Amino acid sequence: MRIHQLFIFTIILLAATFATATAQDVKTDSTNATSHPIKVSLITYYPGNEVFEVFGHSEILISDSTGKYYINYGVFDFNSPGFVTRYIMGETDYLCAIMPPEHDGGIKDGRKMVQQDLNLTPAQAQQVWDMLSWNVQPENREYRYRHFSDNCSTRPRDVIETAIGHEIDFTKCNYIVGRTLRQVMSHYTRNYPWEQFGIDLALGAACDTVIDGRTQTFVPLFLMHAINSVTVTQNGTQMPLVAKTQVIAPGSDNGIVAPPTPWYLTPMAMALLILAIVALISIKDWRCGKPSRWFDTILFTIAGLSGCLIFFLEFISTHEATMPNYNILWLNPLMLLLSILPWFKKSKKTLKWCHMVNIALIATMVVVWLGGLQAPNTAFIPLVAALLMRSIINLRRKSA
Repeated sequence: MRIHQLFIFTIILLAATFATATAQDVKTDSTNATSHPIKVSLITYYPGNEVFEVFGHSEILISDSTGKYYINYGVFDFNSPGFVTRYIMGETDYLCAIMPPEHDGGIKDGRKMVQQDLNLTPAQAQQVWDMLSWNVQPENREYRYRHFSDNCSTRPRDVIETAIGHEIDFTKCNYIVGRTLRQVMSHYTRNYPWEQFGIDLALGAACDTVIDGRTQTFVPLFLMHAINSVTVTQNGTQMPLVAKTQVIAPGSDNGIVAPPTPWYLTPMAMALLILAIVALISIKDWRCGKPSRWFDTILFTIAGLSGCLIFFLEFISTHEATMPNYNILWLNPLMLLLSILPWFKKSKKTLKWCHMVNIALIATMVVVWLGGLQAPNTAFIPLVAALLMRSIINLRRKSA
């Protein structure tokens, strides 16, 4: 696991999940396409091995006698003014662009790619092209990206629904009833435990609500499977929405997935190591009756800075599904006081109360977990135990 990938992944909350790495020149000339029969297809890329590819990717393919045009809603311009600042704030503006296949960054050896030709009337196909031609114009191509509700998969879904004249009934699709957003994401990040750790840290209780089939289409593979069960009416006859499916790039149905992370490099292994170190130092401190100030400074500084990140994501940024985030109970900016106050002799009473508040907050977090309000990452449990242990040690010193 590369550290810079984990940092980016945690900060931007999978905002680049379905993105192409760089912006491409946009082809906006639709003159030729409007004078030739048009075929509309949904293109689905299976998961790739990069951090922003783990959920896959969707595009719309427009084919006519003049050529093929891949319409990509996952393009962003890294060089636009203030891009990084707006990205971190959650003001993530993506672009709709038409790109020839040779410029498509999603094509990789071993990454499966499926094309589904849609059963649309000439008028419906023309309507799709008209919508996309309007959408790729410089003044119309930008949109505010949302990881779960407005991305490279939901945009093609909406275009298809507009063309057929009604919303797709996803209750008839083969989706898993009772799934939450966090469970869906966990499936795709099963071999990427550090990415899942970052997701569980940054995303709040909204990810633990049960989602319906329509919401699950934020994942390209689900949209691909879902439209196979959709029918449309043409000339009074019911027929499948998907006229033909073909694999245009072979690969595994699991995508290009990294091998499982060795157990000793997982978040749980690191969390248990931290807990063991905290336990050893706490035993020593318990015996001598004096907490190790230097150790508490390091531990609570890290916890406090992590709390600042959660506070920023929850209360300042506009990222999706970050509020409410009950992780703020066990990781919060106030923990910075626990790293500073031990060095001031006159702050003993204040420090005692801070540790009592910390214990109360951790107890509340446990109640939240047990109540099912927000699911924890299993690696959180040893870390919470470590912080609780240090507060108990400090209170014992004060009462001794």
